[in-house]
Amino acid sequence: MTRGKKNAPGCPQPIAENQAFQLRPAQSGKPGVLLIHGFTASPWEMRPLAEHLCGSGYHVAAVRLPGHGTSPEDLCRRRCEEWIAAARETLDILGREVGQVHAMGLSTGALVCLALAAERELCSMVLLSPFLAMQHRLAPLTGLLRYFRTYQHRELPDHLSPYYYDRRPLNGIYQICRLIGKIKPLLPRITTPTLAINALGDRTVRAESGYALFQRLSSPCREYHMFGPGTGHGLAAPDQPSWQAMLNLILRFLAALDPPRPLKPGAP
Repeated sequence: MTRGKKNAPGCPQPIAENQAFQLRPAQSGKPGVLLIHGFTASPWEMRPLAEHLCGSGYHVAAVRLPGHGTSPEDLCRRRCEEWIAAARETLDILGREVGQVHAMGLSTGALVCLALAAERELCSMVLLSPFLAMQHRLAPLTGLLRYFRTYQHRELPDHLSPYYYDRRPLNGIYQICRLIGKIKPLLPRITTPTLAINALGDRTVRAESGYALFQRLSSPCREYHMFGPGTGHGLAAPDQPSWQAMLNLILRFLAALDPPRPLKPGAP
C-alpha cells in the first residue's frame, strides 16, 4: 500500500480507501446523504459514518475533494471553487438517483456544505466542527505567507499516515480562508434545516466561531450542540468519546425531517 504522505511530487499514487465511494442500503425509501470530508483528509475519514447511515437505510455518496487522497503537491495547486464544484457534481448525481439529499460535512467539508446550501435545495445539513476561524493565529495571513513557505509540517501517527497529509499546503489554508470569505455573506440567506456540532476540545478550529456561524443562519429548523473538552476536532472518528452521542443526534435529526415514502428494493 502506498502511503499518501510519500507520494512523489507531481506523481500522486492514490490508494483505494481514499477514493470517492457510494453505499446503497438493501432497501431504499429515504433521502440520500452526501458526505464531504475535511482538509488534507479523504473520503476514508467519513466511511464509519457512512456505514452507520447506510445501515439506517440511507443511500450514501462520499465525494473526494480535488487535491485530496492524492498528494500534498496536488492539493497545493487547487482552489476552493474546485472543491465546491466536485461536491456539487456528486450532489446532483445522487439527487437524480434518490431525489432529496441531506448534506453532511466535517470541518472544511462543512463549509462546502454551506456553499451548496446557498445555491441548491437540500433536505438538511449536518455541520460537524464548522468554523469561521482557525486556531493558528497566522491562518489569516496565508495569502501572503504562501509565497515564502509552501507547507506546514505536522506529525501523524503511523495508522493515519495513509489517509492524511503530514504537510498542509499554505495555499490550501488560504483557500479555506477564501471559502470562509465566500460563505460569510451568504449565511443569513440560508434557510436549510441544520444540525451543527462543535467540541470544546477542538485544537484545529475555534469552536466558538462555529456557534457564531450557526447564529448567522436563517434556518427556521436548526439545532446546535457543543461537546465537552474531551472531544476533539475529528468528530467522524469512532474513537471520539462523543461518537455514539453524535450518531444519535444525527439519526434523530434526519429521521424528524425524512418524509415517509414507500420502500423499494435497493440496488445491489
